[in-house]
Amino acid sequence: MQGSLLREWRNQIEGYLRERLLPFWLERSQDTRDGGFITHFDKDGKDSGEDEKSLIAQSRSLFTYVSAYRAGYGERCRELAEHGLAYLLQRMWDEKHGGFYWMTNRKGEVTKPDKILYGQSFAIYALSEYSLATGDPVGREYAERTFDLLQKYATDTMYGGYFEMFDREWNLAGPGAKGGDRKTLDVHLHLMEAFTSLFECSRLPLHRRKLLEDIEILMRRLVHPVHATGIPQFTPDWRPTRQIKFDIVWGWDRYKPDGVKANPLDNTSYGHNVELAWLLSHALDVLGSDDGPYRVQIRKMLDHAVAHGIDWEYGGVYVEGSHDGPARDLEKEFWQQCEVMIGMIDAYLRFGDERYLAAYEAVHRFMFTKGINPALGELWPLLTREGVPIWTHMSHSWKINYHSVRAMIQCRRRLDQAIAAETSEGWQGAPLK
Repeated sequence: MQGSLLREWRNQIEGYLRERLLPFWLERSQDTRDGGFITHFDKDGKDSGEDEKSLIAQSRSLFTYVSAYRAGYGERCRELAEHGLAYLLQRMWDEKHGGFYWMTNRKGEVTKPDKILYGQSFAIYALSEYSLATGDPVGREYAERTFDLLQKYATDTMYGGYFEMFDREWNLAGPGAKGGDRKTLDVHLHLMEAFTSLFECSRLPLHRRKLLEDIEILMRRLVHPVHATGIPQFTPDWRPTRQIKFDIVWGWDRYKPDGVKANPLDNTSYGHNVELAWLLSHALDVLGSDDGPYRVQIRKMLDHAVAHGIDWEYGGVYVEGSHDGPARDLEKEFWQQCEVMIGMIDAYLRFGDERYLAAYEAVHRFMFTKGINPALGELWPLLTREGVPIWTHMSHSWKINYHSVRAMIQCRRRLDQAIAAETSEGWQGAPLK
């Protein structure tokens, strides 16, 4: 019975990815006039016309196409990756000061030259994946150049970790809303993700060491000392502080305009916690390291989401809640569903715990019955607890193809492995190879 379900889920994902999700993007995103990708689509899948190309959307789109090509989804994905790489290097790379600009307009004229580590991390990630997928060394070259700039300008040599907000010339931004006096879980999580792919690509000792350092910062500084749940923002010396909205912002578009979240010191994201768990496990796999030093924390992150984040009645995963209590925000965001799907099937593979498979099923069921726009094939950005769309646009700078396509590729891969393990060995749980 379990093997039948695994196959059902795997086939549903493969059909959706190949026949609906990837075609949505392959047909729409290439900007044949000005280069790069169009990344703003309305509820009908039509270009909504915003005059911007952000580093985050361009680099994530590049990652999507190279990862799809690497996973076997065709030459068109490689063609789009090459197209996106050209825009990134020709229009968004700063030849004078190094690093990637935060924003251009559609024509490629720089509108925000700031150097923001959130964006630099995704550039490293996408460029490393480009070389891994194609064998072309140019991706690795620019990933390493960006990495080196982070070590030169962004490293905090007193307290560890990285500062995150800089002007074009890599001068640290001011305090408060400018972000120069804050460190975040989000950026250090995505640096781990980026450094993992960079090390997989380069195998250089320096990249290995910096990946290990970032992992240690994440697990010793950025998660709750008891519950192992993520804490969003910190002062430079790693004191948890209230979560504020930055002038150059990501992920705040549905919060109140005053820029302050409720319960600022008792607030954790189920999506980030599970994403951290599976990305950490993957990083340790690439490093060839045992998960022993972090196993207890990984299990706590996963178990917290199972206990408080999974909606066992309607399916899916909630947005946020307390470090030690129930969810407060019961809406369902697209990206959290994606990351929890990957994380729970990954956890089942690694630990063989049936609770994780049940959690995977709850989110998979919600995604495939409520989460997808049936007319277009992309994910609704935000839904009520019951699955009624609240927002209906298909894409903007923060809601792009990175989470949705990656989730389908990563879940299909893990379901294939679960099916193979069950068929050949009898299912006991097995390390992910």
